Amino acid sequence: MPYAEVAVNTPAPHRDSFTYAVPQGLTVVPGQAVYVPFGSRTLQGVVLEVTEVPRYPEAREIAGLIDARPVLLPHQPALARWLADFYLSPLYPAVALMLPPGFGQRPRTLVSPTDAAASPPGPLTPAQARVLQYLAGRERADLDALGRALRLPNAAAVVDQLARRGLVVREPVLGRPRAQPKLVQHVTLALDREAARARADALRSARRHTAAEALRLLLEEGPSLPAADVRRRTGATADALRRLAAEGAVRLEAVRVERDPLAHLAYTPRPGPELTAAQAEALEEVARAVGTAAVGGPAALVLHGVTGSGKTEVYLRALEHVADRGKRGIVLVPEIALTPQTVRRFLERFPGRVAVLHSGLSLGEAYDQWERIRDGAFTVVIGSRGALFAPQPDLGLVVLDEEHEWTYKQTDHQPRYHAREVAERLAALTGAALVLGSATPDVVTMHRARSGRYRLLSLPLRVRPAPGGGGAAAVEGGAMPRVEVVDLAQELREGNRSIFSRRLAAEVERALRRGRQAILFLNRRGSASFLLCRDCGHVPRCSGCEVALTYHGAEGVLRCHQCNRRRRVPAACPACGGRRIRYLGIGTQKVEEEAAKAFPGARLLRWDRDSTRVRGAHERILERFLAHEADILIGTQMVAKGLDMPSVAVVGVVCADIALHLPDFRSGERAFQLLTQVAGRAGRGAEEGTVIIQTYAPEHYAVQAAARHDYEAFYQAEIALRRQVGYPPYGRLARLVYADVNPGRAAAEAKRLARVLRTERDVQGLDGPDVVGPAPAFVARVRGRYRWQILLKGGDPRALLAAVDLPQGWVVDVDPVSLL
Repeated sequence: MPYAEVAVNTPAPHRDSFTYAVPQGLTVVPGQAVYVPFGSRTLQGVVLEVTEVPRYPEAREIAGLIDARPVLLPHQPALARWLADFYLSPLYPAVALMLPPGFGQRPRTLVSPTDAAASPPGPLTPAQARVLQYLAGRERADLDALGRALRLPNAAAVVDQLARRGLVVREPVLGRPRAQPKLVQHVTLALDREAARARADALRSARRHTAAEALRLLLEEGPSLPAADVRRRTGATADALRRLAAEGAVRLEAVRVERDPLAHLAYTPRPGPELTAAQAEALEEVARAVGTAAVGGPAALVLHGVTGSGKTEVYLRALEHVADRGKRGIVLVPEIALTPQTVRRFLERFPGRVAVLHSGLSLGEAYDQWERIRDGAFTVVIGSRGALFAPQPDLGLVVLDEEHEWTYKQTDHQPRYHAREVAERLAALTGAALVLGSATPDVVTMHRARSGRYRLLSLPLRVRPAPGGGGAAAVEGGAMPRVEVVDLAQELREGNRSIFSRRLAAEVERALRRGRQAILFLNRRGSASFLLCRDCGHVPRCSGCEVALTYHGAEGVLRCHQCNRRRRVPAACPACGGRRIRYLGIGTQKVEEEAAKAFPGARLLRWDRDSTRVRGAHERILERFLAHEADILIGTQMVAKGLDMPSVAVVGVVCADIALHLPDFRSGERAFQLLTQVAGRAGRGAEEGTVIIQTYAPEHYAVQAAARHDYEAFYQAEIALRRQVGYPPYGRLARLVYADVNPGRAAAEAKRLARVLRTERDVQGLDGPDVVGPAPAFVARVRGRYRWQILLKGGDPRALLAAVDLPQGWVVDVDPVSLL
């Protein structure tokens, strides 16, 4: 008898699969979805492996197949197990990343009365009597519906009492999947054209005019049309169409209709421009990797190109090469807001062969896209991080554009994976080539490239369309935007109390006079509170963690949100003795208000979380700005990410310090990436652009490197700091977060676990990791729950965590991208 290892969709977290026997006559293969008994319930499961030897001596049998066709591709069971192991996640959530949208089915309980319910022996409680009265005359009822109808919060307990007395029977079932194919009723002509005309004439003679019109419409525009259209255009009722079907004149059929999220996008197929020498060289390396990925070589290719250097064109040519070899590709972008502009470019080269998968789709759209991807209908799948798990067959190339972006990390539920790490594993399992593209590669990525794990490719110059070339050719060497750094402390000393420096105001006004556009950028975390000396720019930092201390006004202290060190707020600046010490924080709405005063008559457009809550808002804002319906775009990180805005002449960074001094060891890297990326939005047209960076820390290495477009200088400064304090890539990290409605209980549990971790590390004789903290989380309270965190730093934190039984409520994030 064969046995199956099944990942079961149970609410209780399980790190491993369950063994089930395959009943006689049933054929089961890895990747199939099945129904399995689990306790007293029937649940969904996915077969990961079929073996001849069970892991346990007794195994229950699989109840049946959900679908004869596997829902996982051959490599995906191994990928799911790797995800669960690497990120210390329950197994089924890792499998669920790869399942069709809306696949999950919630367990339900059906309740049926027995014959004894008509004359129950013995007395009944009022609640029991109400339940039996509700069931009288019903064959069965859903337990949840019964509880809602009777307003009975303890309905399950009451039904349990009745079941023990033999008055009802409970049957565990699964609800319908949340996503289904969309079926639309069509009316199809069932007669040949001559017979249909004769039948229409006969219907007119019989004064069945709407039925005759329905046949005429099918003759002229059919032979098959949606029934709703036929009724609307002819006045025929549903009964009239059913009568025509009964007479054999038409057929009423349910036709599946695809919900296409790209149907509204207009594009014109066109060939690509000629490649520059650097692009051609990079493409040659990628093409070579596509041919040799299955037999070794570097785990990934890092395409390091300055903003506007033509990285996307290299991706497109590489995908054409892959398609010529009968393979397909997946392209990830960090934000769904980038998808429309990106998708148009890919549709122009692969018309009708591009799919999208991201959280902005409706459930039905995502389901239809997933189904067609599995059928091999698309050459390219484009999407946010979850598109990495699309069922793209014959995978030959995976691309992570803007690979440095933190949005490639799943942070809100298990498994808390990073798309870069998963993509590397996916490439190893499928033999696909992996390309990581960025103007500001992640420090860990660059370290891997320089240590030989990845291969480094370079696009050092910008690319512009050749004059008169009509897009058919390109020239290399377009000028990078001119970047100026403005010292806000000096502005303040000279009497300028506006949030806009005199240089920024002058450049914006100049751009507006010339009919050009401007971007005013502010880091999203505008509520970040840290102390800053407005005379010298000094920010108090933790001596042990090298992160900015956070100001807590209610306590009047500065606190480190990693190790919990606390300091009193100084009366004077420790660096210069100045008295102008303030906490810094500003938001986009404030910038919009000040911009309206400073630039009267300018049309303003804001792009932040509040302005993009409605579906499609990202695309509409971008289209309005590209159509020059606004002069100034005020935005957060979204405006910094890979967008091509040729009319933007000026970019102003309103306050670089918010990014520079967040209490996170990556704050310098994030600041450099944001400044470089947002600066790259300027001067992408025919004229040179200007970038003004406003800061109280003009000498900070990240600011200086961004101003010079000097990634190498930034990398050397940052990697030295990481080496000194043991942060990645010189040590692994894991972040543990606990939350409780009771602040004392949250603190006590965090301190208890920290003691346990230190004791277990010493007992095992592990060389690491260091147990840092506990400390209150940067966002100390969320939805009424107080949050504390512990940081494991150095070595492999998974070895220690695997040896400790973490109580429920702890959230583990292996290799976090943020400690905030």
